[in-house]
Amino acid sequence: MKQSKLQTILYSAGGVALVAVAVIGANLIISQVRARVDLTKDKLHTLSDGTKAILAKIDSPVQVRLYISQSKDRMPAALKTYAQSVEDLLAEFKAQAKGNLEIKKFDPEPDSEAEDSAKLDGIEPQMLQTGEALYLGVAIEYPPQKAALPFLSPQREKLLEYDLARALSQILTTTKPVVGVMSPLPIFGQPANPMMMQMGRQQGSEPWVFINELKRDFDVQQVGMDVESIDEKIKVLLVLHPKDITDKAQFALDQFVLRGGKLVAFLDALCLADNRQPNPMGFNMGGGSSLPKLLKAWGYEFDTAKVVADLNFMRQLGGRNGQPQYVPSFLFMNTTGINKDDAVTSQSDDLWIPFAGAFTGKAADGLTQDVLLKTTDKSQIVDGVTAQLNGQKIVDDFKPSGVSYTLGMRLSGKFKTAFADGRPGATNAPGATNAPAAADQLKESKGAGVVYLFGDADFLYDPYCVEVNPMFRIAVPRNGNLNLLQNLVEQAAGDSNLIGARGRASLRRPFTVVQKMETDARLRYQAKIESLDKKLNDLQGKLSEMQVKKEGNTSRVILTPEQQSALKEFSKQQAETKKELRVERRNLRQDVDALENRLKWANIALMPLFVTATGIALALARRKQVAAK
Repeated sequence: MKQSKLQTILYSAGGVALVAVAVIGANLIISQVRARVDLTKDKLHTLSDGTKAILAKIDSPVQVRLYISQSKDRMPAALKTYAQSVEDLLAEFKAQAKGNLEIKKFDPEPDSEAEDSAKLDGIEPQMLQTGEALYLGVAIEYPPQKAALPFLSPQREKLLEYDLARALSQILTTTKPVVGVMSPLPIFGQPANPMMMQMGRQQGSEPWVFINELKRDFDVQQVGMDVESIDEKIKVLLVLHPKDITDKAQFALDQFVLRGGKLVAFLDALCLADNRQPNPMGFNMGGGSSLPKLLKAWGYEFDTAKVVADLNFMRQLGGRNGQPQYVPSFLFMNTTGINKDDAVTSQSDDLWIPFAGAFTGKAADGLTQDVLLKTTDKSQIVDGVTAQLNGQKIVDDFKPSGVSYTLGMRLSGKFKTAFADGRPGATNAPGATNAPAAADQLKESKGAGVVYLFGDADFLYDPYCVEVNPMFRIAVPRNGNLNLLQNLVEQAAGDSNLIGARGRASLRRPFTVVQKMETDARLRYQAKIESLDKKLNDLQGKLSEMQVKKEGNTSRVILTPEQQSALKEFSKQQAETKKELRVERRNLRQDVDALENRLKWANIALMPLFVTATGIALALARRKQVAAK
């Protein structure tokens, strides 16, 4: 009876009203409490330690002005969700700043004071197809400094924390570290030549994206390839593809390192970005680059004619006539080849390294080597031109070396000069005016020096690291290449707070186990394919070596019956061998495709099946409990 009365009350209008009031009251109370649980493995929705360190530097009020077009007609549905994410993240920033961060929100309606404020802050509207202006930007002010993010593109959602943290770091820093960049490539852009443009032969070029990105955090200065000394203001020097570098310039780098400067050198065995000498056949002939004098003094060699191929890091790329083909020297590196224990590379897990060279040797006395990037043992050193023109041949002839080659490293310790005989070109004869004084040349670094060496420069070339959105004029990372460079410079410049904030933006989860299974499958077929290739070449050689005779001065070929029989047999064997080779190649492709398909089906079906099975199990358990009562 009591239960019946209770049900009557609950199902009555009064009961429903009471429940509604209770739910609304609970929501009002809970909404005042900000609490989230981040269940992602890498804590992607939790502020990084680097961001927290930057926020901890704020010791006086900082104002953040958030401009969002809130009108239902103007804000697309997809952007509304992203705009809410921006607000949530800023709220996390405010909570972490302990009262020193003030957030103001504006809706820049046309011809409003909010729109005028947005223009003064440098917030740029994006035009929709309807012709209306859409605002989604942030201005951060810490008098007298101010930084603006004109438009927060949803394509950079993974970089949102980093972009905001960097803007804060910029206004909190009074002086920017000076970073020098030396390269023969047009990485700073090229102005257009009006006369050549009229002839349709030349157009100007924009600076590479990494230059613009570095300029946001550092004072970037261009350094000539023929320099004889490095400006004292430069603390970090990037050297990109130093092709045909002179001994005098290498001496300048030598002295820069010995005085305590941080050198980051990107050498290259096959520089795709070096198109200053285009080849009519359509492939790169720009050649490699190195720092031979310096590398020798540091205990290493770098072959500028050889590149590294790795079966574990290769993918299919568009080849001739658009046909996909495997390019084992274009390395799509995952965590297998990246040092996850080093601060510089710990946040990198997806790098594109095209046609890189390898460092061989051992660190000289007094120096310590830390490997940052390396190949797997399913790798091989191959000819650079062959790797570029015929990747399939590299795959067919592949013989794993069992060696993990070094592609990137850090050298630290006491460096000694590579120019023990003095400055190149100097005359040491008595009375010579250009004889260097003893104080002009350092023979050894006073403290511990640092040099970063990488076997590729192309991974900073725009096509291999970013994708530029023509609508929003924003560069979106394709991979972790750009992030790695910024980590390097920030680490070398002594400010690493931004590393964690940005690094999470490049986190991806390549299927390393699947890639290894594909490599093993490929190697299983490799011996058979290689055997058939050898047999085919032998048959072709026998056919070419058959003796023929000519009758008089005519060109008619006369074959003996034995030769005719042998020719038929060789031709038959050749056709059969080609058929077997095609079958083996097809089987290999089918095995790899089947592996990919199994993975796709597992991803698509496994989780729903798991949820369904769990639901059925719970239903059966519930049914047993009810039956027991």
